Amino acid sequence: MKLVIELERENDGRWIADVPDLPGVLAYGISRDDAIAHAQALALRVLADRIEHGESGLTLLDVSFKAA
Repeated sequence: MKLVIELERENDGRWIADVPDLPGVLAYGISRDDAIAHAQALALRVLADRIEHGESGLTLLDVSFKAA
């Protein structure tokens, strides 16, 4: 599974990272890399929760991220 992280810079200088394929996975960071790290961590938590509750429908053997 490949997840795309979309990035934007806010007017106040913060970065926001969004994973469109996982609703609700949105994270802020003081730097681009910080926002990406927070979004990756949140995405992995969401995927783990889905697996634990039998909602994933997939056996995830590989998860990767691509910053767009």
